[in-house]
Amino acid sequence: MTPRIGITGDVMLGRLVDDRQQRRSVDAVWGTVRERLRQLDGLAINLECVLSTRGQQWQRTRRPFHFRANPDWAVPALEDAGVDICALANNHVLDFEEVALRDTIEHLDEAGIAHAGAGETLDDALEPAVRSIEDLELAVVSFTDNTPEYAADETSPGTAWIDIDVGNAETKRRVRDALERARETDPDLLVASLHWGPNMVAEPPDTFREFARWLISEGVDLLHGHSAHVFQGIEVHEGRPIIYDAGDFVDDYAVDAELRNDRSFLFVLSTTADGTLRELRLYPVEIDGCAVHEASPDAAAWSRERMRELSAPLGTEFDHAGDSLVLSLEE
Repeated sequence: MTPRIGITGDVMLGRLVDDRQQRRSVDAVWGTVRERLRQLDGLAINLECVLSTRGQQWQRTRRPFHFRANPDWAVPALEDAGVDICALANNHVLDFEEVALRDTIEHLDEAGIAHAGAGETLDDALEPAVRSIEDLELAVVSFTDNTPEYAADETSPGTAWIDIDVGNAETKRRVRDALERARETDPDLLVASLHWGPNMVAEPPDTFREFARWLISEGVDLLHGHSAHVFQGIEVHEGRPIIYDAGDFVDDYAVDAELRNDRSFLFVLSTTADGTLRELRLYPVEIDGCAVHEASPDAAAWSRERMRELSAPLGTEFDHAGDSLVLSLEE
C-alpha cells in the first residue's frame, strides 16, 4: 500500500468565492481538480478564512482584508473534497473576531476535520492535528509569523504565533512543545505547516531556509509553507522535502501578470505504510472563476519551468511525468 497525501496552499473561500458559491453547486469550487482530490488517501490544506456568518470585522488594528465563508456551503465543500486537516495558523482566523474563530473550530470539529494552529488559548493552538490515513498515522503542527495581534496567549483565542528565528529561545521552546505533543501520538509522518513571510515574494530568505532545516533536524518529515500567494522552490534536506511556499489554491485575488499568483500545484506525497517517503508529485493547477482547475497546457508548462528555475539553486531537480513534476525521495 502506498498512501497518497495531498497538500495545497491557501484555500480562501470568502468574498467573491463565497458570493459565487451561493449560486452554484457545492463542489464547483474544486473545478476540474475535484476527482483528483477525491482519489487521494488524505488531504491537508491551509484554510485562509473563517467559516461563520457571525462576528464583526477586526478593527483593533488596521486590516485591509477580511475573509469569511458561509459554513452552510463551505463545510460541505471541504467534506466533498475529502479534506482531512486544516492548518489554521494564519493572518485571517480572527478577521471577524473571536466568535467567528470559535464557529470555525466548531464547524470543523462537527465535520470531523482535524485542525491545528489556532484555538481558544495558546495551549489549544499548539495541539497537533492527527489523522489515520489508511494505516499511516499523520500529525500536523501549524505556526505563523503573520499578524502578531492575532496571537493566542494563555487566556485569549488566536494563532500559534512564532518569530522565524532559530536564535529565538521562545520560538524554539514553543515549536518543540508542539512537536513533542505531536510525537506523543506516535505518528508515522510529522508535518509542520507554516504561514510565513510577506506576500508576492518568489524566494525564501536565508532565515527561512535555516529555520526549515532546523525543523527537519527536530524530526519534521515535511515542511508545508504558505503565505506568499506564489509558489516558491522546493529543497530536500536530509531526505525530507521543504515546500517553502505552496502558493494559492482557491481565491478571488487580483492576478499579477508576472508572478502569476493564480498558478500553483496540488502537491501529492507518496509514502510507504510506515511513513517512509517515496516521492513528491506536483500537479499544475490554476485558479479561474473563483475555482481551482487543472492547468491549461500553456499554464502547466509555465509552472513546471518556473518551479525548476526556483528549485535549482536549492539543489533540487525533478523528473517529468505527463503534466506533473516528480521529485524522488527514495534513497
